[in-house]
Amino acid sequence: MVVIAAITAALRYQPWNSSSAAPPSSSSAAPPSKAPRREKHGALGKAGGVVPDGVTVFDDAIPAVADLDPDLLKALRRAATDVADDGVEFYVNSGRRAPEYQNQLLREAVSKYGSEVEAARWIATAATSPHVSGDAVDLGHSDATTWLSEHGAEFGLCPIHKNEPWHYELRPEAIDHGCPRMYADPTQDPRMQQ
Repeated sequence: MVVIAAITAALRYQPWNSSSAAPPSSSSAAPPSKAPRREKHGALGKAGGVVPDGVTVFDDAIPAVADLDPDLLKALRRAATDVADDGVEFYVNSGRRAPEYQNQLLREAVSKYGSEVEAARWIATAATSPHVSGDAVDLGHSDATTWLSEHGAEFGLCPIHKNEPWHYELRPEAIDHGCPRMYADPTQDPRMQQ
């Protein structure tokens, strides 16, 4: 029941693209494009971290990609190049975010879930979010996250939270030792305790 409730909550939180008939069916599906958020966060725009549809890890014109940590971006591009011949592309649904954008996402999550405690399972504060520092990326589509779940450690790319299979961060030690154990959600991640 707990697993079903967590999956249901995760699926309800995703900002499904209005062009999609239904949310992705795979539990490893990444959040779809941010088209609905773009309208909602238009004032923040691309400079704040909003990512338009179809952006890949190679799109330097998009600040959410270009402003990622250089080592993270390099690892993402190496992995994306490695799998490109298999027809898999790494689409970026969220990358580096301005603190204002992170705070807006948190306010929306509090409104949606009814409390800061519940919202914290999905959105970190601007002070603790690795998206604000450029140290995290949310990827799509499910073929990319499925491939990364199997091969990401070879590039130092690791999923961090079980409830966010699209969220990846750089862990260079994973190349030799494998990815660290994932936290259930951001509330279990010691970096989020502030």
